[in-house]
Amino acid sequence: PSHEEITQRVKELSLPDFPYSSELHLALPAWVKTLAGLLEQGLMLFIDYGFPEKELYHPERYEGSLRCHYRHHHHDDPFYWPGLQDITAHVNFTAIAKAAYESGLEIAGFSSQAALLLEAGILSLAENFADKRALKTLTLPQEMGELFKAIALTRNYESPILGFQTQDWRYRL
Repeated sequence: PSHEEITQRVKELSLPDFPYSSELHLALPAWVKTLAGLLEQGLMLFIDYGFPEKELYHPERYEGSLRCHYRHHHHDDPFYWPGLQDITAHVNFTAIAKAAYESGLEIAGFSSQAALLLEAGILSLAENFADKRALKTLTLPQEMGELFKAIALTRNYESPILGFQTQDWRYRL
């Protein structure tokens, strides 16, 4: 993208009027549109940690969401262990929804990972989990349950989608 395109995208975010640092996922819309172009009929399900745009670029998140992980330790310096650490940032689920809509997809659901898994019946599998802590990690609000979100995108798909009936956060997108 050009400097002008980046500047325009940043202006659209209505960031606060004080020093603010964050990530901008410029390739995300094109990636979603590419996937949408391949889908004639069916469902795409994305699960990752992130927020709707207003929450991702909230004034309280003025240092962004970029995080680095190295040997079970996390920090914020992407240059600390180059090539040895994982570098990640939160997903902008509003950008996913907007690109999907512009590509003719239906946003069929948006919820927390916990709601998706619980409604889809993960508790019926609980006795098969060797480590009950793993189940708690996937579903508890202070763990991955609320931090991770799920969005379902469809085209020509009429079947019910488990995981989005009890919690519908599409209004937050």
